[in-house]
Parts: sequence; C-alpha cells; structure tokens
Amino acid sequence: MTAQFPRDIAPTGIPGLDDVLSGGLTKNRIYLVTGDPGVGKTTLGLHFLLEGARLGERVLYITLSETREEIESVAASHGWSLGGIDIFEYSAAARLDDEDESTIFHPSEIELGEATRTIVSQVDSVQPQRVVIDSLSEVRLLAQNPLRYRRQILALKHYFAGKNCTVLLLDDKDVASGDMQLMTLAHGVILLEQLAPLYGAERRRLRVSKLRGVKYRGGFHDFLIRTGGLAVFPRLVAAEHHQLTESRQLTSGIPAIDALLGGGIDRGTSTLVMGPAGSGKSALTGQYAITAAQRGENVAIFLFDESRATMLARAHGIGMQMQPHIESGRITVQQIDPAEVPPGEFVYLVREAVEERKVSILIIDSLNGYLNAMPEERFLLIQMHELLTYLGQQGVATLLVVAQHGVVATAMTSPVDVSYLADCVVLLRYFELAGEIRKAVSVVKKRSGAHEKAIRPLSITSEGLMVGPPLTEFHGVLSGTPLVEAHVSGGVGDMLPGGRSK
Repeated sequence: MTAQFPRDIAPTGIPGLDDVLSGGLTKNRIYLVTGDPGVGKTTLGLHFLLEGARLGERVLYITLSETREEIESVAASHGWSLGGIDIFEYSAAARLDDEDESTIFHPSEIELGEATRTIVSQVDSVQPQRVVIDSLSEVRLLAQNPLRYRRQILALKHYFAGKNCTVLLLDDKDVASGDMQLMTLAHGVILLEQLAPLYGAERRRLRVSKLRGVKYRGGFHDFLIRTGGLAVFPRLVAAEHHQLTESRQLTSGIPAIDALLGGGIDRGTSTLVMGPAGSGKSALTGQYAITAAQRGENVAIFLFDESRATMLARAHGIGMQMQPHIESGRITVQQIDPAEVPPGEFVYLVREAVEERKVSILIIDSLNGYLNAMPEERFLLIQMHELLTYLGQQGVATLLVVAQHGVVATAMTSPVDVSYLADCVVLLRYFELAGEIRKAVSVVKKRSGAHEKAIRPLSITSEGLMVGPPLTEFHGVLSGTPLVEAHVSGGVGDMLPGGRSK
C-alpha cells in the first residue's frame, strides 16, 4: 500500500474541481490551465483568487492581454466583486514605458525581458500567496522560438520557488505547434475543452493530465459556465460509493404485478421496463412511484421524452394522483433536455437525489432520451453500467423505461441492448384479440429471485392499471396474434381495478 503524505492544500473554490484534485492544489507550486479561447480559463483563475481572498490571503491577477475593464466585466457577469484582488494590467504599463522608444534590437527582445521584469516587480511589491498570470500566449509570441520561451518560463519557475506563492499560468492551447514547454515545467496541468455537437449547446469538459505526487481522479469531467462561475461534475466512480443497505422488496400496490415479480422489485436492483409506445411503461413506473410515496419513501423521476406537465396530466387521466406527493416533496420530477444537459450534469443530479434526498426508487423515462444525451453514444453502456452499479450500492431500486420501435412483436427493435445490465426485465406487448388491440405484461428475467413465468393481460383505464389472471387459454400472445388453446375460466375480460381478478 502506497504511503499517503500530508500536503498543504490551496482549494480552488470550485467544489467539483477540488474533488477531482483530491482536495485542491498543493501550495507553493506552478500549475498550467490550458484550453481554447472562451473555454473558461479566466473564470477558473478568478475562482481560484476569490477563494484565496475569502481565506484571508493576498492575491494578484496579472493580465498580459486583456484590460482591467474586461476582467471586471467577466466578474460582474457572475455577480462577483474583485475588491479583494490586486489586478495589474501589463499591456497598459507597456504602452506607456515603450512609447516612442527606438533601439537597434528587435522590439520583441526588449519587450520579453521587460514583461518578465514587470511580473517579478509586481509580485515583489504585492507579496501574494496566490497569483494568476493571464495569459502566456503573449510571452510565447514575444519569445519567437521555443528555446527562449522555455528559458523565460524556467526563470519564472525558479523565481516563484523562493516565494510562498501558488501560481496558475493560463495559456491558450497551441495545437499547431504542439508546444509542450509549459506542461513539462508545471507541477500540474488542467486541460479545458469545448465540444460543438451537431445539435444543441456547446459542451465543456476538463481533464487533469498531470499532478505530481497526488492521486487525482482521471478521465474527462463535464463542467458548465453559468452565473456564479464554473460548476464541475466529477466523473462517477461507483467503487468509491459503497454502503450497506437492508435487503427488502418494494411492492407496486397491484397484487398481480407483484405476483409476476415474485413479490416485488428488490432494493439495489435495476428493472428494465420495455415495450412499444403507449403500452403502459410510464404508467407502470408511475404506479411504483405513488405506492412508494404512500409508504413514506422518496422517489426521483427524470423525464427525457415528455414535459412535466404532460406527465402529470397523463397520470391524473388514469387515476394516479401524483401532484399531492410532489407538493409534499416525496416525489420530485425533473425534466431533462438532452440537447442542453451534459451527461456529467445528469449523473450529478442523480447523485444529489440519492445522497441528499435518500430516494428509494429512481425512474429514468426513458433510456432512449438518455442515449440522445450522450455526446458519443459508444460510451453509453459504460456510463450506464457505472451509474447502475452506483445506484445498486446505494440500495436504490432503479426503473429504466425503454421505448421499442414498432408495434407487433415481429417488428420490435430496441435502440440499444442494455437488457444484460438490468437485474430484471418487464416486457409489455400489444396483441390482437377479437378485433381489438390488447396489452400484455410479463417478466422475462429476474436475477434476484424467482418470478412468475405467466403472461397477464394489462389494461389502462380511468381507474388506474388493471391486470388480469394468466393468459393460459392462449399461446402466441407475444407474437401479436395469439391462438386459442382451450376455454379456461378467467381471462382477458375478467379484470377489476387494482389488478384484482374475478
């Protein structure tokens, strides 16, 4: 086992980023924050300095390209006051000092040395504990070649090594030259990226590519820039979130459904509810939500396919009174826009529901919408596996709705095969009988125990869901065109509200 050495930490002021960095940045080191223009480097730097000012530290912002007015405008957009930050605008000082000067040397040679001396002079004057230099693209341009640039950065590094100072160097990503000078000299490197999907808002993510002496959380982490600054959503690692929970079954309130499931769904398991449009998938998951709320448990519903108002109207139309439970806080309904919400933020919302509200049932309606929320759908199964593992370890029963394409069984297709990830699979189907379209429900898989093998008729009425006795007099129900086997009393027409049969 590797020994863990204590380190003096400078928190960034961004909770999600501090989580990725195992608490924050090690003090008295130089770090590089790099990315394309507009990705959020300046906002991150201001976060870092504001946190230092909040902790009573002296902080300094050195801008080599932007004006003080531009920096203050960025802060104002987030509702921040920069009163506790010393701001030095090098571009204005350089214009005053160098104006009308002539020399036999190339201007860049004079300006580069002057820029370095000015930075050193300001740090000596302010004596800060935190410094942000924005941005080093100007220094790279003045250096004109990699050797001079590296020498200047190395000189700055040696200078700051004798100071009680943590430094963030902001730099534009230099894709053309593939410049690695700063990355090799910095103690840590944070890469910021901005992705432009074919449809929807841009998506931002960050990655810590280097952090000496610290076990940080690797991989990409989604983040947003919104009023108030950066919100970072650390990548979910299910193995880090394990707790012991009691093993018990959660019932639906409909005896026939519970019989199909061998008594109910188990805590800490995932249930896939599959079927074509209009077959009753959302109604069935809504039944579980209301029953859990009546037991005094908390439920979280995430909607991808329909609006909150439409869901409530539909539930009311079939006798499911969900609104009182929403008003009491037992049920929360969040509508997710796949074009606007990155996957990392969605996982954060799920974690918030589980860890803060202690929900016992979580419903994702539907998995088709979750698929559309993925910027690169080839990672869907990996992310879904991690999310379901996390929910299982938290003792949450997860209901996943999957809308299949087609109407009859011979033409049914699914957008993605996740049945192997689920612990239980509930199948809803249409079938034709006596010139009418009927519905059927069955359980085709349950890992956590025995379940009923029968196929039962399902009906959605103004009084709620009705489930009848097993369709023993038919065969071929799942094909869509069943054949009569023999007359047996008790069938499709013998159903009463609440799943009771005559």
